[in-house]
Amino acid sequence: MPPEFAPPQGVWLPLITPFRDGRIDVASLRRLIGHFADKPVDGLIVGATTGEGLTLDDAEFEQLVTITAAAQRDLGLDVPLYLGVCGSDTRKLAKWLARTADWPLDGYLIACPYYTRPSQAGLLLHFTALADATARPFLIYNIPYRTGVNLGNDAMLRLAEHSNIVGVKDCCGDTLQSVELLRKRPPGFAVLTGEDALFYGALVRGSDGGILASAHVETEAFAKIRQHLLAGDPLRASAQWRQLSDIPRLLFSEPSPAALKYCLWRAGLIDSPELRLPMTPVSSELAAEVDRRVSRFKPDTYAARPVVEPAC
Repeated sequence: MPPEFAPPQGVWLPLITPFRDGRIDVASLRRLIGHFADKPVDGLIVGATTGEGLTLDDAEFEQLVTITAAAQRDLGLDVPLYLGVCGSDTRKLAKWLARTADWPLDGYLIACPYYTRPSQAGLLLHFTALADATARPFLIYNIPYRTGVNLGNDAMLRLAEHSNIVGVKDCCGDTLQSVELLRKRPPGFAVLTGEDALFYGALVRGSDGGILASAHVETEAFAKIRQHLLAGDPLRASAQWRQLSDIPRLLFSEPSPAALKYCLWRAGLIDSPELRLPMTPVSSELAAEVDRRVSRFKPDTYAARPVVEPAC
């Protein structure tokens, strides 16, 4: 397998998209990249669900990728950059992959088609067509509770035969399916959990890492869980997870990424917790709970922010 197609592993960030006054906040985006440059981050994904990709237009996608890639280069965050891709029209997605072919990207995260609920044969043909439409590697994003369709293991394993389908972001919601995939997957096919609350269990079962919105917060602690397990120290890994396990619950207790953006804003890493409709700001009750739990994330700047309910 070519080096650029090395299977993803470790802790990947589905990066938020900071907004200010209805536009992408370039200064905040660069500040985020700089913050994570010295953190144990193994990859970035922009424009996906956490990045509010469904609210971005084509020009904003290009702007987001260009700014992120430049900031990575300037600030020393030398990790792969993937773009989130979703849609239910195979032809349109193939054209989108062609349009982005000269963008400074390393690969894609491509979700299963949503709403249309195609058959397993349709899913197989869909992802095969997309693999043929790009020379870049991509991860499949299997999240049936959002898309309405579950990509089963028979089809997944056939897709794993394509050299540029390098793995899956696994949110299938079925532990038995995940375990079977881990048992049967071919060498070089990565399984990363996308369920933040299940990160520890997924690692114990043999997953290669996670694509974790929660890892925006206490990044080192999430990475250490995997490091302890790789070092053969499950007791330290378990103890580390017990300290972190309520972070995903907190950040996902209202629709994401509202709580996460609030937390990053309070930490001084972004200049506004602004979201785009239909997403709405966190409630005052959740804001107060976030303040109590994660004030140690970046205490000096966190304490400087006013404790108020933000508005879009």
